[in-house]
Amino acid sequence: MAEDYAIFAGGCFWCMVQPFDQQPGIKSVVAGYTGGHVANPTYEQVASHTTGHTEAVKITYDPTVISYRQLVDIYWRQTDPTDASGQFQDRGDSYRPVIFYHSDEQKQVAEESKAALAASEKFEKPIVTQIEPEKPFYVAEEEHQDFYRKNPLRYKIEEMGGREQFIKQNWNN
Repeated sequence: MAEDYAIFAGGCFWCMVQPFDQQPGIKSVVAGYTGGHVANPTYEQVASHTTGHTEAVKITYDPTVISYRQLVDIYWRQTDPTDASGQFQDRGDSYRPVIFYHSDEQKQVAEESKAALAASEKFEKPIVTQIEPEKPFYVAEEEHQDFYRKNPLRYKIEEMGGREQFIKQNWNN
């Protein structure tokens, strides 16, 4: 069976699992940390904004069922691509929006998608989401995995911190 992966950072990783987890062809969505300079960081270390890491999700998928381009389209609709300083109520570099690529094809798809979003003039401000080569991905602690299932009330509160409203205003069309 075919298998590939994608890594996206879009603010709190708790909020980035469910939108992908629900799609056909998704084998797993794992919360973790990437982009920084500390090996095997803890949640507390990443939250201290001293590791260079950002919270991210690693999505393993079947490319014969769902394409990388489709995953990038889903990604955009979970984020505010005009905010480089975090996402919604989550501020700082550990919440910055990034599409991490591991192949020239992924880089090209991400760059074309970002250019198309910018050209659409959907947003008045520039699209600032970064597109960067992947770095080692460190799986987050177990309590952060499938958070929306394990802690539905806390997850709902987190979503209400601006993400849910932003998505309704900007992406539900």
